Amino acid sequence: MNELHALLCAAALLAGVGLADAARAQALPPEARTPAQVSVKEVRVVATEAGPVVLLLAEGRAIPVFVDPTVAGSIQGALSGQKTLRPLSHDLMRDILQQAGARVTQAVIPLKDGIYYGALSVRIRDEVKVFDARSSDSIALAIHFKAPILVGRDLLESAGLPLSPGAISM
Repeated sequence: MNELHALLCAAALLAGVGLADAARAQALPPEARTPAQVSVKEVRVVATEAGPVVLLLAEGRAIPVFVDPTVAGSIQGALSGQKTLRPLSHDLMRDILQQAGARVTQAVIPLKDGIYYGALSVRIRDEVKVFDARSSDSIALAIHFKAPILVGRDLLESAGLPLSPGAISM
């Protein structure tokens, strides 16, 4: 296949397929944008031999986040605007938050002890609360709300796969 596919397969073997779905994280403060964090410019969903992968693209690198097929479908649907026949969990959560007058303001994906975590910031009236979440759920809800996704520079440098020009044209 192409260069990106080969890199992802290698990453899957090295990292293990369960990398994205970790246990609970320590929540980061909601306005914790520091020089140690990088804004994700684009998100893609690709199929690999190891299963669906969400690619977080930033600074010429792709961070692979291995997810289950349902989460991949939810993220792809949110990216493309496609609706499923019945709402998925992220659709339901988005609808509940919107009906309650709340919205996701950002998702932060830190790396801790080799595991991806998620901290989801939600504005509820005049207050921002940070919720511990799986990285995949944080990514999905941020995309549903068109909110920024931030990753730690340590995550970008340790797990980010360098991309050559045109490597992500799929």
